[in-house]
Parts: sequence; C-alpha cells; structure tokens
Amino acid sequence: MKRSCGILMHITSLPSPYGIGTMGKEAEDFIDWLKESGQSYWQVLPIGPTGYGDSPYQSFSTFAGSPLLIDLDSLVDMGLLKREQCENSNYGADPTFVDFEKVSASKMTLLREAFSKFEEDVGYLSFVKNEADWLEDYALFMAIKEENDKVSWQNWSEDLRLRKPEALEAAAGRLEDDIAFWKFLQYIFYSQWEHLKAYANKKGIEIIGDIPIYVSPDSSDVWANAYLFDMDGDLKPKNVAGVPPDYFSETGQLWGNPLYNWEAMKKENYSWWISRIEKAVSLYDIVRIDHFRAFDTYWAIPYGEKTAINGQWKNGPGMDLFNTVKKELGDAKIIAEDLGDIFDSVKVLLKDSGFPGMRVLQFGFNPNYDENDHLPHKYPENSVCYTGTHDNSTVMGWYKSADEKSQAMCKRYLKPRPFEKLNKTMIRELYKSNCALAVVPMQDVVGLDDRARMNVPSTIGGNWKWRALKKYFSHKNARYLKDLAETYFR
Repeated sequence: MKRSCGILMHITSLPSPYGIGTMGKEAEDFIDWLKESGQSYWQVLPIGPTGYGDSPYQSFSTFAGSPLLIDLDSLVDMGLLKREQCENSNYGADPTFVDFEKVSASKMTLLREAFSKFEEDVGYLSFVKNEADWLEDYALFMAIKEENDKVSWQNWSEDLRLRKPEALEAAAGRLEDDIAFWKFLQYIFYSQWEHLKAYANKKGIEIIGDIPIYVSPDSSDVWANAYLFDMDGDLKPKNVAGVPPDYFSETGQLWGNPLYNWEAMKKENYSWWISRIEKAVSLYDIVRIDHFRAFDTYWAIPYGEKTAINGQWKNGPGMDLFNTVKKELGDAKIIAEDLGDIFDSVKVLLKDSGFPGMRVLQFGFNPNYDENDHLPHKYPENSVCYTGTHDNSTVMGWYKSADEKSQAMCKRYLKPRPFEKLNKTMIRELYKSNCALAVVPMQDVVGLDDRARMNVPSTIGGNWKWRALKKYFSHKNARYLKDLAETYFR
C-alpha cells in the first residue's frame, strides 16, 4: 500500500433530496471532491440491506445490496418513475439525519412502482443467472419475510423455518411476483454500484469496503446455511457473539450474532467464506474485515444470556482460512480491524497474514498516561490510521467528554499550533505519521461534535443517522486537505 490518505463516510451520509445518500449524482460529486482534496480512498460501511436497528452490521444478506442506496433519479431516466413522484414523497424534513422509517416507507413504495414498469432484458437475465448461488435464497427469504409481517425467520412456520422442500416450492409459486421484485432490486443496485465504482476508479479514487465478521441472525445467510453456524437441532444458536467485560463496559458487549461452525466450514474448504471475500473483492478495491481478532480467538456467550459476562474464549480458524483464501483468490487486498483487547496470538496472526492493521489516535490518550500502540510515533508503516471510526466519538466530542488527565496528555503530545482546532491538529498528526494510509471521518474534517456521531456500540436507536451538508464539501476544505497531503507526501 502506497503512502496515501482517504475519507471515511458512509453512502447514507451523503446529501440528497430524497432523505438518504445514494449511489447517484451526489456520490459522484463527492468523488470529484475527494480528487480535488488530494485523496486516494473513500471508505464506506457495509452496503447490505439493513435490518435490526438500521445497522449496516445487521444485514439480511452478506451478498445483497441495500435498496435504500438505490438512486431514484436513475430510475426516472430509465422511464420507470416520474420525477414528481419522487419529489412529492415524504422522506423526513431534516437534512442532517436519516429518518429511516419515512425513507424506507416512501422509497420502497417507489421501488415497487418502478418494478411494475420494468421489463426483463438480457442484462437482468444474465445477472439473475450469474448471482443465483445467493440471489435465489435471498429473494425467497425476503418474499417470505414480507408475507410474515417482517418477523424473524426463527418465528416462521416450522416447515419454512426448517426449509422443507415442499414448503419452499409452494412458497416460490405463491410468491413468484414478490421474488421477482427482490431480484429486480438487486439488479438495479449492482448496476448502479458498478457504475459508481467505475466512476471513482476513473477519477483515481479507490473504494474501501467493509465486511462484518458476523452475519445477522435474521438473514438469508443463516436461514439457508444453518449447518455452517453454531446451531442446535432446532436451529437455535448454541452460542452467540460479543466481547467480554473491559475498560469500556463492565458487562461486555452482547451482539447476539450466531457464531460459525468452523469445523463444518473447514470440511467444505471454507467455500462460504471464500465466496464472501470473492464477492467483496469484486465490489471494492480494498476490503476491511471487522473484528479480525475473532479469526484467532472469539468470545462465545451461551444463547439466552442477558450480558456478555458468562462467555469463554474459543479458537478460530487462524491462518488455515487465510492460506485457503490466498490459494483460491490470490493476494486479496485486506485491512484487518485489530482493535480492542488483543492477545499476542492475534498479533502473530496479523503478522503472518501480512494484512495492515488499524490504529486510532483517540485511543492513544488515556488517564493513566499509558503508552500504547495508538500513539503516532509507534505506528508501523503497514497500517491504516484514523482519528476515530464510526464506533467512536468525533474528535471534538471525544475531547469534550475526556477527563482532565487525558486532555492534558493529548495537548502535551500533539502541541496544537496557535488558534488551531483540535480536529485539524489530529489530522495533521495522522498525515505526518509513518502509517501507509491515513483515513479521517468526514465529521472530523469539519470539526463536528458528538451530535454527528455515527454509532454508539451496544445501543439501539439514534444510530447510523448522520448526514453531511453540501457546504462541508467546499473548495476551502478541499484545499486544506490537499495542502496537507502534499506537505506530508500522501
């Protein structure tokens, strides 16, 4: 990875007249701004269809794309919608956050209307055939889910939950039109994504995507491949994912995702994971794998526990998986999210894999004055550094809530220039550092407080909503970033 820089901002955070950022003109405008700013990368969050809590890390499918990211103007250009239909729908009134309930209701109605006018063509038929391995299960899953008032598949009738062949065949016949609708959405999504990525690459911008290590319990992935997960005979999870108690939480974090049956996956030569990474490599230029440490050791919490306290560490597949990935896919460009309580064995796995890890500047300052791997003078070249991630406070929010000792350590270490705001001091520190790639959340570029925070882990409601205003993508901000990039040879 060459010495470079980029911006972290999810697609949903882009400005848009339709209540949520999409893959349309505003995304292309942002790419133009990245180029003007001297950036090389745009990092996004997972782009799958969001489920519980509107979280991109709880998707109905690890292979599908979110219908909410589809650009409506393109459908108008295709003759599938009328512009006034799009303009007269209710997406919420506040341009600074996504009203997911209103956006979803209005947008899905419009997408149904677009589907009613769509006629299958060669491109569509080819897409459906090429993506059949995951698309057939996903489209059937979503159609059955809609028929059952969107409840989890665990609450479907037993014959559908257990995927009895006769029940699936009956559902496929009964829901034929609905299944076709969900396939249509994926065809449109993938067509628009392919266009956007080509536009970015033409402008010299590469896209960093994100793979959540775990999949949602309410997903077509688990429903269609239950034997690859740690489930009992009744398809209930035996153990679920999370992290143990630590400095940040006395009870740990209970995520609730089903864990993998690594023994069953190994017997199939990790084919499910190979397909997953292969799909991600085709969608993005670089792939960030979330919670990388779980490939070494992961925290298993008995199903039904109310907190993450009563779990135990279990061994993951380690290099056996990544050796197989390399054999099947070659040298995939991967970033390992190695944050949190890291054992020495995790560090060994990261070194053996050769993947760059992550450093977060906020984590470098703590009340005990402990020196750690997140202080810039310790950044290895083969790493990606951030002021913060989507799970952290913004820089300005962090400093406001930090204790006096941490604030003092921060100022002593960074030595801000006269009248320089802390967010700009931190960005300059990242750009100066030895790490190969410096990535800054858009909120920190413009110095926003925690009202612009994207996510508070282990909480539901109020997350993933932040949106940027067009004024943030100014020529002044572009010149500021480009000057830094040129000064520090990024």
